[in-house]
Amino acid sequence: MNESVMIEVCVDSVASAVAAERGGAARVELCSDLLEGGITPSAGLIATVRSQISIGLNPIIRPRPGDFCYSEQEIEIMRRDIETAKDLGADGVVLGILRPDGNVDVERTRELVELARPLSVTFHRAFDMASDLHRALDSVQQTGADRILTSGGEQTCLEGIDTIASLVKSANGKLTIMAGGGIGHRDAPTIVEHTGIKEIHVGLGSSVASPMLYRNPKVAISRATGREYERVQVLEEDVRALHRALAQSRPTSAG
Repeated sequence: MNESVMIEVCVDSVASAVAAERGGAARVELCSDLLEGGITPSAGLIATVRSQISIGLNPIIRPRPGDFCYSEQEIEIMRRDIETAKDLGADGVVLGILRPDGNVDVERTRELVELARPLSVTFHRAFDMASDLHRALDSVQQTGADRILTSGGEQTCLEGIDTIASLVKSANGKLTIMAGGGIGHRDAPTIVEHTGIKEIHVGLGSSVASPMLYRNPKVAISRATGREYERVQVLEEDVRALHRALAQSRPTSAG
């Protein structure tokens, strides 16, 4: 069975983090503003999630939406946010920096990795935006990061499945390749068995209606119209379904 596969769930709230743990996840990546791919969560959110879960807690360290080429002022924000995450009891941080030419910014990433110690460091899907993934793999190894989160340079892991398998082989255990991007309970066993990965990263968000009875139809605060009256939340049963699917699957070599 694939019971050894570690599940990390991307969350943006206390409720989602608690649901992830109850559903069988081993770690959460904590973000704010998931509509923009995730930015650094507040100190209040990190501290409250830490008080509510005992599994791994890795906040993303991303000072703004958009690209991953940062100014010196933004790097300073990242330094301060890493220190905050350490002070608040995080187990790791998630970050990534690219140069304008699409290569990993080894020097500045290494600086942040060293600052983060003894926490673990994941190089996030900025990796998928790099100009050459195998060159980027070598560069991330030079930074000292512990793992890479990747969809294989495609929109979903299923589309990038062959590249993920190739990256796992190239990494050769020197760092962990964690698959993430569009994974659900139906395709997770296939991705795991084809690539040989031991960690997967999932969203599993479901739309939850607002409890607001009064709704002003004339005003939209969010750029995404209607978002004031719904939110996305991870549900315990969805994490359980994924955990069950992985546990019940059999490696192809076992017949």
